[in-house]
Amino acid sequence: MAGLLLAAGAARRFGADKRRARLADGRTLLEASLANAAATFDELLVVIRAGETLDDLHLPPQVRVLCTPHAERGLGASLAAGVAALSAHPGDALAVLLGDMPWIRPQTYAQLIGAADDQRIVQPWHADRPGHPVVFGRAFWPALCALDGDEGARRLISRDAGHYLRLSVDDPGILQDVDHPTDLDERMAPAAPSTRLPVRS
Repeated sequence: MAGLLLAAGAARRFGADKRRARLADGRTLLEASLANAAATFDELLVVIRAGETLDDLHLPPQVRVLCTPHAERGLGASLAAGVAALSAHPGDALAVLLGDMPWIRPQTYAQLIGAADDQRIVQPWHADRPGHPVVFGRAFWPALCALDGDEGARRLISRDAGHYLRLSVDDPGILQDVDHPTDLDERMAPAAPSTRLPVRS
């Protein structure tokens, strides 16, 4: 399965580039989010802003990136560009991840992969709340490619409720993103995974 990690947002609520914010273990927020995901997915594409490079964000050279010129149009535009770039991937599904969620456990990713198929949307739930990442079967990729502006895939999930699977997981990390600097202060940094990044360039 492919993973699509969105990291092209402006982070206006954070007040600075939160992708570079440091966790207690010294890694940036984006590095930590990327490492946990890359240990699971056979291909991982990171969407960043036009003009940025791997060096700008201190990412390893084997990571595949997409510099989108549409980042200013919003989340939906970045998501559509990323899905289009992954259209040649042979997998039946892709997971849409956010670049500010480093606390998701590897076993949660494995559960999502195990529940996915090409005709299904799978979303993890914890404590009766929906979280991330959301997995979209290949049947929904054309609809994702048609997104634009700041609208994500929420309407798509509602529209295709008959194909939606609510997956209960024992992982509060699916609910923990970072919107403000205090969100980092309130949470412990995840341990750095020992698995080498298996992402193809």
